[in-house]
Amino acid sequence: MRIILLFIIIAVSPLATSKVSPQAKKASEYAAKEYLLAAENALAEMISFKTVADPAVPYLQDKNFINFRKWLKTKAQSLGLETEDHGYVVTISLGQGEKVLGLITHGDVQPANPAKWKKNPFSLDRESAPDKLIGRGTEDDKGPIAAALYAMKAIKDKGYPLKGKVELLIYMAEESDWEPLKEFLKTYEPAPVNIAFDSDYPVVIAEKAWSHINVAFPTFSKSEKTNGPAVLSFKGGAFRSQIPEDAIAEVTGITSTQLADIRYQLRQYPIQFETTAIDDSIIISVKGKAAHSSTPQHGINAVNILAESLKVVNWADSAPAFAIKYLNELVGVGIEGKKFGNLAYTHTFMGPMTLSPTQVKFNDKNELEVFINVRRPFGKTKDQVTRDIQKALDKWKEKSQIPLIIKDIYVGDPLWVKDAPHTETLLNVYSYFTKTQNPKPAAIGGSTNAKLFPNAVSFGPSLPDAEYTGHSEYEFMTRKTFELTLKMYTAVILELTSQ
Repeated sequence: MRIILLFIIIAVSPLATSKVSPQAKKASEYAAKEYLLAAENALAEMISFKTVADPAVPYLQDKNFINFRKWLKTKAQSLGLETEDHGYVVTISLGQGEKVLGLITHGDVQPANPAKWKKNPFSLDRESAPDKLIGRGTEDDKGPIAAALYAMKAIKDKGYPLKGKVELLIYMAEESDWEPLKEFLKTYEPAPVNIAFDSDYPVVIAEKAWSHINVAFPTFSKSEKTNGPAVLSFKGGAFRSQIPEDAIAEVTGITSTQLADIRYQLRQYPIQFETTAIDDSIIISVKGKAAHSSTPQHGINAVNILAESLKVVNWADSAPAFAIKYLNELVGVGIEGKKFGNLAYTHTFMGPMTLSPTQVKFNDKNELEVFINVRRPFGKTKDQVTRDIQKALDKWKEKSQIPLIIKDIYVGDPLWVKDAPHTETLLNVYSYFTKTQNPKPAAIGGSTNAKLFPNAVSFGPSLPDAEYTGHSEYEFMTRKTFELTLKMYTAVILELTSQ
């Protein structure tokens, strides 16, 4: 009786009675068998294009992007796919007739510091860790582009009849400027159903909103050097959407006891640090761990920790000292903004608002700017969040009597797609290929271009519970995830478009 009962349970389990069609299964296996290496080689070629926004070079004149768009056109044509170059947007399509499915990706990437990589970050590293494909863009977003291209190629090879056209849309400024895409979509009609390949599995239906707080502190005209303790400089962070891995301060006028106190504080955190004496100054450098600013829990914020460790000394007034006081009193070392007035809150599905300083640097006006990246879920209105930020800044400025300059407060709109028609199909495909029972839709802290498209949810490439490495200084996809992504993209396209 127990044996029969066990058989019945297995027979009706979600894994044994998969809702994935036989042709989707066959096509996915074919894609992996025939094109996995080709897709990997295509990824290597794409990574070699340093598609990082350069403020000094207009996008349409940037040779890195010009050559990358040419490569995409040539590659698409070699695969028998249709392509159009719209400048900021390249589209690659399979099938005929009306668009039925859009695949949303981006071809630009974040900067990378070569000194932090074992090999050139703009050359695919397949040797340092044999189970990983390492390089800038592997996860965000050139790996997904490679998988999508060869998923479409595999479907074309098999000759399956489609309901209409599948369109892969590759935007070239997702990491720096969404305005050209917004302008493009005013006259370009996207597919009625869309999937962004720029996030997590199994299916992301909710995204927090990119928001930020940017303030500055003026530099005094007098010399910052005094007879007592002074902070001559304080800086950290590589770019605004990365948890800072590095922070550095130059201080002067401290005693050996005060330096020992600072070092003691630094040792309380899982970081590396150095203190180096140069003439009358001491350079204090901290190395934490970089991460995407949408997942601050995966990083170790060097800026926060250095500021926290320096508070044991009573510093003379200066722009760096003011920035340190601001960070300690309104931010601390947490990530949920619990010290920032009444700003902190949590949404039952999307999770807590997160608040992370990502860049401290002098601007062209010689002001010391402190940029804080905020990821806002639903739970408070945009006006309420804006008021909470403004009130906290005003109250701190009045209490501290510090000359705080508010450069910019921006509060964005989160996304929550509760009734996308293809969510169940995506979950079924994920369940079958990963052998996961009853996967559920998820929410993320990131903000993708899915916000701009109708019926858009995200599908990969990062697996649940895996650390997202895009924007870090060690970006990679495992070979297993890359193969899995190629298979699942092939199956999903077929399930949603085949006749």
